[in-house]
Amino acid sequence: MFLPSALIVAVFLSLSVSATPLVQVREPSVSLPFALKLNTSGSTLANIDRARAAHLISSSKARTGQLNRRTASFAVTNTAVTYVASVGVGSPATSYSLLIDTGSSNTWVGADKTYVKTSTSKSTGKSVSVTYGSGEFSGTEYTDTVTLSSSLVITNQGVGVASSSEGFSGVDGILGIGPVDLTQGTVSGTSTVPTVTDNLLSQGTISSEVIGIYYAPTQSDSTTNGELTFGGTDSGKYTSAITYTAITSTSPASDYWGINESITYGSAGANILSSTAGIVDTGTTLVLIATDAYDRYTSTTGATLDQTTGLLEISSANYAKLQSLYFNIAGTAFELTKNAQTWPRALNTAIGGSSGSIYLVVADIGSDSGQGLDFINGYTFLERFYSIFDTTNNRVGFAKTAHTSDTSN
Repeated sequence: MFLPSALIVAVFLSLSVSATPLVQVREPSVSLPFALKLNTSGSTLANIDRARAAHLISSSKARTGQLNRRTASFAVTNTAVTYVASVGVGSPATSYSLLIDTGSSNTWVGADKTYVKTSTSKSTGKSVSVTYGSGEFSGTEYTDTVTLSSSLVITNQGVGVASSSEGFSGVDGILGIGPVDLTQGTVSGTSTVPTVTDNLLSQGTISSEVIGIYYAPTQSDSTTNGELTFGGTDSGKYTSAITYTAITSTSPASDYWGINESITYGSAGANILSSTAGIVDTGTTLVLIATDAYDRYTSTTGATLDQTTGLLEISSANYAKLQSLYFNIAGTAFELTKNAQTWPRALNTAIGGSSGSIYLVVADIGSDSGQGLDFINGYTFLERFYSIFDTTNNRVGFAKTAHTSDTSN
């Protein structure tokens, strides 16, 4: 239920296209608008993110002879922040409003707008079914032409056509750009379904299966503040060398874009979270950390839980003393400044908070460390760093941007 009774803040992201790996694209010539929707649906951001985290953990561990991938995706009706792009399907193309997410991998339509068959639409005769927490869809798997832009046209892309769906009011489906293994078991008689990035690679549109994502902090509801690049990175969008880290071997984080990291606080390096596995996820709004780490963070910062927003609130006096968090990844410390730890004050009232309060974006994941998924670096982390999701080399990368140290929040 993304839109009904939901609080919506719309911002837009540009989609930049790179046809070769590591191409510098300073003036992207091809772009798609993304609409960022802030959806609390009667709950709080922290509760929504925790519900998503719990589903990611429990569904990945669920086994019915094999890992049940049909429930290994995010909880759609509990997603706080989503990105929506207009994607063409068929020839001539019909435009569908699809959620963009690195944590799911099936592409499908029909939740709101009915699928329009054209000469390129071919039914496989196979059933498709994916459960996203308390949202789901089921229907028939087709192959069709998918148009992301004039330069990103995919032929014979697997597209689920929903005959029934729940939790997707106001949108038409999902464009999944997560790991292909998340499609396992979703289509009858099929092992996995190649993702759009898989097919962009195999059809020669891109020569490396890499996605670069750039955000910039925003305090308004209609600004272009980001870029998503297929096939490489946009070197004009980051200001440091890229630090790459291999996908973690620790389950269940290893089923997603999982990495190992530790978190320390301040110049003295006080331990918040010892080195452990977690994930990088565009569909999570906050920075979630294990309960024991969260308790150390609250004790160190003097922040207290605000029951209305579900976020930590910090007094002006304690905020003046707040120090940076350091996310230590593959030998590089990525600094989340005190401003980056702050929810944008211009959006306080959008989440039910007080305009004069200071809220923090670090929240409790809901379980102690040692679960195999002890943190989620969500959107509020990613808007301060350039991120690279590299399927070809099974790794994730990060670099600083011009907005890493912004003080706009």
